[in-house]
Amino acid sequence: MSTVSILAAEESSGGVQFPPIENVVEWPNIIDAISFNKISLICLIAFGVPVLLFLFSKKDMIPGKLQAFVEGIVQFIEEQIAKPGVGHGYEKYVPLLTAFFLFIAIGNLFEVIPFFQMPMNARMGPPLVFALTAWAMFIGVGVKNHGMGYFKEVLFPPGVPKALYLLVTPIEFLSTFIVRPFSHAVRLFANMLAGHILLITFGVLTISTFELSLLIIPSAGAFAGLVAFTAFEIGVSFIQAFVFAILAAVYIGGALHPAH
Repeated sequence: MSTVSILAAEESSGGVQFPPIENVVEWPNIIDAISFNKISLICLIAFGVPVLLFLFSKKDMIPGKLQAFVEGIVQFIEEQIAKPGVGHGYEKYVPLLTAFFLFIAIGNLFEVIPFFQMPMNARMGPPLVFALTAWAMFIGVGVKNHGMGYFKEVLFPPGVPKALYLLVTPIEFLSTFIVRPFSHAVRLFANMLAGHILLITFGVLTISTFELSLLIIPSAGAFAGLVAFTAFEIGVSFIQAFVFAILAAVYIGGALHPAH
């Protein structure tokens, strides 16, 4: 029996149906006056959790479990993201990169948390804010360290024949200052939205086929797929946070050391 037939049978019997597509990414307001909805709540929690982690991790000579955990996160950001991405002078950018990683990772994990089951970054708003923050940061770093000559370094790379600047300069302008923040945001948004839709699909298929007693084997297969993809999406939540942070580090490093 095809998926369409299953859904038709379920609809006619009043059973489980696939949710309308708008329900996948749109949520009613919790507080109408300020348009506060589920995504807003997730953003608030994703922001508050790291803040509380750092506030309550005391700097003792003999670190406790919480302090060791927080220090491990910071060390990971330093060694795996800031140092290789930014290069020399990376230290001052560790707080920003840590904020990116934790905010995005925690927001993504709400995809598999019961009663929420929606990744924060499956909506374009949060990834766009993160990407524009990184965009403003690397431009600010470039101008601060190299003055307006930073734009010359980017738009007129040395070693290129002058005649080719007619082609190279517009491409560099578009790729660095226009396309870069857009692709930075879309990469995170698209991956999380795709995973969210995938989990919804397997979840609804599991329930739908379970309702039909003759489809025990397909139901078991759908449930196995749901479990597997749930575990996969937990990993993707951290991977996407890492990818976003490392790209931000590379952009900052490129502005800090444009000659390299």
